Amino acid sequence: MTKIQLHLFKQVVQAVLIIVGSLVMVALLAQGLSRTDLILENRQSAITYFYIVMLGSPQVIALLLPLALFVAGVWSLNRIHKDSEIVVAQAAGMTRWQVASPVLRLAVVCMVVHLGVNLWVQPMSQRAMREAVAEARADLAAAVFRAGQFTSNGERLTFYARDQVGGELRGVLISDMTDPDFPTDILARSAALVSVDGRPTLLLRDALSQQLDANQQLSVLEFDQYMFDLTDFMKEDSELILKASDKFLHELIFLDRKNYFENKEADGFIAEANARLTSPMLNIVMALLAIYAVLGGDFSRQGYSRRIGIATSGAILVLVVHLALQSAASDDPGLNAALWAVPLLTGGTLAWIYFGRGARIGRKQAVTQPRPDYVPGARA
Repeated sequence: MTKIQLHLFKQVVQAVLIIVGSLVMVALLAQGLSRTDLILENRQSAITYFYIVMLGSPQVIALLLPLALFVAGVWSLNRIHKDSEIVVAQAAGMTRWQVASPVLRLAVVCMVVHLGVNLWVQPMSQRAMREAVAEARADLAAAVFRAGQFTSNGERLTFYARDQVGGELRGVLISDMTDPDFPTDILARSAALVSVDGRPTLLLRDALSQQLDANQQLSVLEFDQYMFDLTDFMKEDSELILKASDKFLHELIFLDRKNYFENKEADGFIAEANARLTSPMLNIVMALLAIYAVLGGDFSRQGYSRRIGIATSGAILVLVVHLALQSAASDDPGLNAALWAVPLLTGGTLAWIYFGRGARIGRKQAVTQPRPDYVPGARA
């Protein structure tokens, strides 16, 4: 790249980094608010909370990168063009391609990064986040067993302990509503969380169990030790089902037809695979829209608000249509072809307008425009 191309490239890169960083921070803040239940309901640490929130950043970056590239491209090109740097470059003999190439080169870099995030980084982070959330919500010791508080795990188990000494709970009350018709209440002098054959179990000492039988008579049983199995209460949270966003590309394409969930969601998985391959191409489309918005016409010190407005509307329309097609393709696989058509046709049309038709108009104006020192009727 020439010095002016390198200068333009640096300007756009700086703007992209600033805008992507700002948008990602806002998106992560919004996403983090939806994860506050990990602390409020499951009593997890702040480290776990921020770890889970940060694992969602690759998906946010992939979603916002094309839009950030468009905004950065328009802002940088408009500022440089108003400073007449683009005019000087064109006067020095640089072609439209040479002027626009720094933005397009950055778009190619963003496309490769976007593709890498879609194919490898996002599935790994989403899978890790899903596992971390499941582990946090399955941590009964932190989520249920809180001394001095009535806590519950869903609607089936309510737990209370008067206090906790070391690893032992004192004054324990358990209300088991697994069978609503025959609820069971258990009182125990002390309890400890242990593992029996790999199954989470609450060991109750000096326990008293009360239950209504079929005749609505109260049945009371006393135990020196009572093993309360927690497996059924943890089973629902421990089952980890990977969604489309958690799977790698080959897992989305080559489905296990014997798996009921994958077979049921097959169309959605194929739509996700096509979206991951086509969404990186939106970076090229956004770069071309930014180039058209600023460089698609004559120089003006009053700005290019009209073209920028048209290009902005076009950028939003392309992004919305692509997202809508991805959602619709989950129900109609025939729309997967449209996911490829939107970036290819839009990018091809913009490239023809700027590099093909625009270049021919520019050459024609250069030929027909008289020289500045030309005086009609004067001899050469």
